[in-house]
Amino acid sequence: MKDLMEIIKGRRSVRNYQEKDIPEETLNQILESVQWSPSWANTQCWEIVVIRDPQVKKRLQEVLPKSNPATKHFAEAPVVLALCGKTGSSGYYKNEVTTKFGDWLMFDLGIAAQSICLTAYDLGIGTVIMGLFDHDQIAKELGAPKGYELVSLIPMGYPTKESGAPKRREISEFTHYDRF
Repeated sequence: MKDLMEIIKGRRSVRNYQEKDIPEETLNQILESVQWSPSWANTQCWEIVVIRDPQVKKRLQEVLPKSNPATKHFAEAPVVLALCGKTGSSGYYKNEVTTKFGDWLMFDLGIAAQSICLTAYDLGIGTVIMGLFDHDQIAKELGAPKGYELVSLIPMGYPTKESGAPKRREISEFTHYDRF
């Protein structure tokens, strides 16, 4: 098992995958990381559709935009996770929104997505978080019920190659003390 900072620094967006299935036990470890992710008032507003069926992946790929670099090899990913969030739950108290930003589901699903990607990387699996697509069309294709939003798709599989880290800003470039 890797050190947490090694995992954070080593994780990359992976769009090309080996023809090798992800064992159920490994997938369950990844999903367990979502189970234990923090969420607003422990609302756990996430729902995840696990897509393994090649026909479903192919149908989804056909409606993904060609401008998204993850589209090309989307259907080759052994597993795709569709992250959905229950609306009107996270960020609400007694059915009233409690934050300046309204529904907090994007924040909670961002945490869940990071849990997925870091856990997958630690298990040798590459991931990429997709957000550029017609969310409503894909949600309809996946049968997401009313009251749920499809937020992202995460194709995953064993990477075909390792890639280096992109340039990162220095800590001093984004850190402010006591005032912006």
